[in-house]
This record gives sequence, C-alpha cells and structure tokens, in this order.
Amino acid sequence: MHIAWLGKKSPFCGNVTYGREVTNVLLERSYQVSFLHFAQEDAESDNWWGCQEVSLPCLYKSQVYTIPTLTASKVLTRSLQQLKPDIVHASLTLSPLDFLLPEICEELNIPLVATFHPPFDGKRRNLKSGTQLVTYQLYAPFLAHYDRVIVFSQLQRNFLVRLGVPPKKVAVIPNGVDVHKYSPGSSNIKGQLNAQRLFVYQGRISTEKNVESLLRAWKQSDLGEHSKLLIVGDGPLTASLMPFYGDEYGIIWWGFEADEQRRIDILRSADVFILPSLLEGLSLSLLEAMACGVACVATDAGADGEVLEQGAGVVLNTHRVTSQLHTLLPVLNDHQEWTALLGQKARTRVLERYTLSRNITGLEKLYAEVLQMRRGQLSNSGSTIF
Repeated sequence: MHIAWLGKKSPFCGNVTYGREVTNVLLERSYQVSFLHFAQEDAESDNWWGCQEVSLPCLYKSQVYTIPTLTASKVLTRSLQQLKPDIVHASLTLSPLDFLLPEICEELNIPLVATFHPPFDGKRRNLKSGTQLVTYQLYAPFLAHYDRVIVFSQLQRNFLVRLGVPPKKVAVIPNGVDVHKYSPGSSNIKGQLNAQRLFVYQGRISTEKNVESLLRAWKQSDLGEHSKLLIVGDGPLTASLMPFYGDEYGIIWWGFEADEQRRIDILRSADVFILPSLLEGLSLSLLEAMACGVACVATDAGADGEVLEQGAGVVLNTHRVTSQLHTLLPVLNDHQEWTALLGQKARTRVLERYTLSRNITGLEKLYAEVLQMRRGQLSNSGSTIF
C-alpha cells in the first residue's frame, strides 16, 4: 500500500514527532510512504525522513499554524496525480489547505484520512479553551467530508460528534510511544545538575502550557538546594519568565533539546514529570515520560487526565494549578517510595494502552476499512450504471 502522508517537518512540535514516529514504523512494516510537507523555498531540501518527500510552498509556518502560498493547492494536486497513492493521510497542520483536501482527493478519487490534533479543554473552563472551541466548530463541517477522522480520546470524539461530524467517521486511535526506545534506564543528567531530586517540565513555553503556574508553585515551595526543576523547551514566554525564576530558586532553563537520546536521558534521570497545561490533545511528552517510568503530574486538559486516571499518575484541575502544585510538590519531593510506585504504574499504563505498535496496528485496520469502503462504493456505482 502506498500512503501519501501530509504533515509537518518543522518547527519541532507534537505534530512533527507524530508524523516522524508513525511514518517510520509504516516504512518498517513495508508500506510505501511519500511525505508531503510545507517548506519555505529550499530551506528543507534534505531528505532526513527516510522516504520520498514533496515540498509544498508556504508563506509562514509555526508550531501552531501554517499559511500556504496561493499555488500550494495546485502543487499538492499535481503531486498526488504523479504519486498515485492508495490513500492520503493528513496530519492536519491548521492550514487553509486543510479545508480544500476533501475536494482535491474527491476529484482524484483518493481516500482521505485525517488526524485532528488541536488541543482542547472539554469543560471549557478558561478563555483559551473558548478559542479552541472555535477551531473545532470551524473544522467540523469540513471533517465531515473526510473518509475518516482520527482523534486521541473518546472525549474528543464526542466533542466532534456533537458538532456534527458523523459518528461512523470518527475513530479513536490514541497517540503511541516506542516503549523500547522510551524506557527506564541509567542516566547521568541528575549528577550533572547536582540534584538529588529532579522535577522536569518538557514542552513549549507558551500561554496554553501554563508553565508560569508551575514556576510560581516551585518558587513558593522552597524545596531546598538539592531539588531542581528542569525546564526543557522554548517558546514565546521564555524571555519574560527567565529573569524571575532562575538558578537561585533551583530552576534550570535547559532550552530546546533537538537530540532525542538526550531528551530520553533527561526523562530517565527525572523523579517527577509535570505538565500544567490549560489545553492539550494527548501529550506525547507525557506518554514519553510515563514510558520512561517517571512519576507524572498533569492537568485534566484534553485527554491527559484520561491517561493518568485510576492511579497511573496525579491529575490536577486546570483551575488554581499553582495552589494545587504548592501543596503537592513537597509531598512528591519527600516521598521517594510513592514517586517510584507512580513511575511503575505510569510505565504499566503505557504498555497496556499507548504503545506505538498498538497505534500503527489501529491505523492499518482503519486504512483497510477505508479502502474496502471505497471499493464497495465504486462497485455499487458500477452496478447502478449498468
């Protein structure tokens, strides 16, 4: 089977990781994969993805959205005509081209599958969740014309169905992590940082990630000189937060880490992973930490609370995150046996529900169903004509 994957190659974000991990396993399972992604001029001519690549012209792209050029749809159509894939899988990049895909693929008679990533807070408890609701409302009428839409949780599925996407078109296939690569192991990061207890945040430094609530709680808790908070990542709020939350409080700003093995080493050294987000989909960073056997704390935004439910971690409400963490951090710092047990339960939960292998097997089944449905439609159309 030949799959044309439409996704992101940069800048680094969960969508990029999702596309890389899934396409790599599809290639390992002997699928032919062509990777179509947005690029500005020749900025990304290297073929590091491991499969045939096609660049689509864009004016701007960020971790959140992409603005294609006016010719991008023509380039995409021409590329699909030449590639002749069996199926198109779009890992949606929040681009105007997302709304044209059903029409393009219908004209070319190619089945179309989408993975819909936007974060959300199903309880709509803050302003940011309101803006994300608009995104879901905007996309729902167009997603109804995709052959299948993949989401990461039942909560997200119910949300789209309420907005009018036919239930039979929405499939729940949770994110998956490579549990052989992301696993407990030795690491010297904690020694390098002179830490006896290491707490880690890994992700974007932006409003919806709510990192300042964690920083405030850490600063108020005063856990001692041998407990460190490591902030791994970068984003628009980094420069404004760093001056107020520095080394004197045991906070270490690592910055963006491009080396995957280095990120794994950080997780293997961590005692606790904290994700204080106001909005999420299903965080790959959270799953990676769980797979490494780290005790995890996350809000119930998106599907993250569902991941940690029933004792696999500690779930916070998105309201008053600072006060909750202020109470919780000293307990996590002082009770090593509890955090060790939480880490074991986190690893077990990932093995049970969130492996990359399980994710890909679900995709294979979905692809087969979509292709069978399309063949059935063509057969019925043929019988009607004759």
